[in-house]
Amino acid sequence: MPPVPHLATALTGPLYELESRILAAQPQIEHWFRSQWHAHATPFYGSVDLRNSGFKLAPVDMNLFPGGHNNLNPEFLPLAVQAAQSAVDKVCPEARSILLIPENHTRNTFYLQNVATLVHIFEQAGLKVRLGSLNPEITEPTELVSANGDKLTLEPLERRGNRLVLADGFNPCVVLLNNDLSAGIPDLLQNLEQTLLPPLHAGWAVRRKTHHFEAYNKVCDDFARLISIDPWTINPYFSSCGGLDFHARTGEEQLAETVSQMLDKIGRKYREYGIDNDPFVIVKADAGTYGMGVMSVKSPDEVIGLNRKARNKMSVVKEGLEVSEVIVQEGVYTFETVNEAVAEPVVYMMDRYVIGGFYRVHTGRGIDENLNAPGMHFVPLSFETACLPDRKGLPDCAPNRFYAYGVISRLALLAASLELEATDPDA
Repeated sequence: MPPVPHLATALTGPLYELESRILAAQPQIEHWFRSQWHAHATPFYGSVDLRNSGFKLAPVDMNLFPGGHNNLNPEFLPLAVQAAQSAVDKVCPEARSILLIPENHTRNTFYLQNVATLVHIFEQAGLKVRLGSLNPEITEPTELVSANGDKLTLEPLERRGNRLVLADGFNPCVVLLNNDLSAGIPDLLQNLEQTLLPPLHAGWAVRRKTHHFEAYNKVCDDFARLISIDPWTINPYFSSCGGLDFHARTGEEQLAETVSQMLDKIGRKYREYGIDNDPFVIVKADAGTYGMGVMSVKSPDEVIGLNRKARNKMSVVKEGLEVSEVIVQEGVYTFETVNEAVAEPVVYMMDRYVIGGFYRVHTGRGIDENLNAPGMHFVPLSFETACLPDRKGLPDCAPNRFYAYGVISRLALLAASLELEATDPDA
């Protein structure tokens, strides 16, 4: 059994109150979610980075191309299989096969293990799965080995008319991306008649974190009214800042002013709740992932006159993309630890269902820092049962805390749904 995470806060105060309200309102919450999913299409899958400060439980990132399925507790594979069946039934009920397109970084054997886990989930769901690669270096079927020894065969993609196929004519009705399109949208994927999941505008070539959190603001306000809470307890403040060039130091003053305003706004809330910690913000690229282009800031002075190393770190994200727009997001402390190391929960969903999660743990980072960084490791969430609450138990007991995590994560998933609707070029 994985270690049970330790929350280094007293079992009183805002979080205990929040968990109590979520637990008491469980029937209303689940009915509300059902009505929302009748009105909005569910993203195919997603993962949410949460932070739990004891006075606030909030998502800080939402990934629509999750790459850590290998870190989930294997005992909960049946949840993922059922969710996969539900998700595929919605888009192509007669589907017998699926073409999965992974990221190009084939040298990351842990990422390949994630791909192998996805293949296993969909095979268990009754689908034939093959892997097609966008990587120009893959010109013939190529066998790769994941971190745990699973073997995968990547094949070059071909375009025939408006369909993606493999060389022997493999021609499924569903194409699933596990590639976040940070490098842009290749022509190969444009105007397909097959069902492409997630849609192209879910990729980082189009998507912006500020758009997601604008949608999350609306979802939070509705949910907060439903269970009578202050939406701030589940929602990080944020602002955007554009026109930046970190190498040329263009836009530094504007960024410092945005940071200053955000710190003042958070500080007022801290005083309202009697919180002694120093407010901080996270400045990160508005598009992109993998923990690149991220810094933790407690004073506007910290973004003025960055040294060369810091400018290099902030100026470029995955695929070498230059950063000119950032989100300045309220920093949420994490007061959770696993084996005395700082930790944050990551919750995985497929269709509208929570299928598990894990703790991202970092022995070299602090409670106010980004944990998605070299040196991190993962510990599966120690669900003893599926993510269902024990309404007779204390609000903070393991199933109830994990249920609260599932609720907040599904709010982020719903926000992603609204975000995709708002950015759909065909809508």
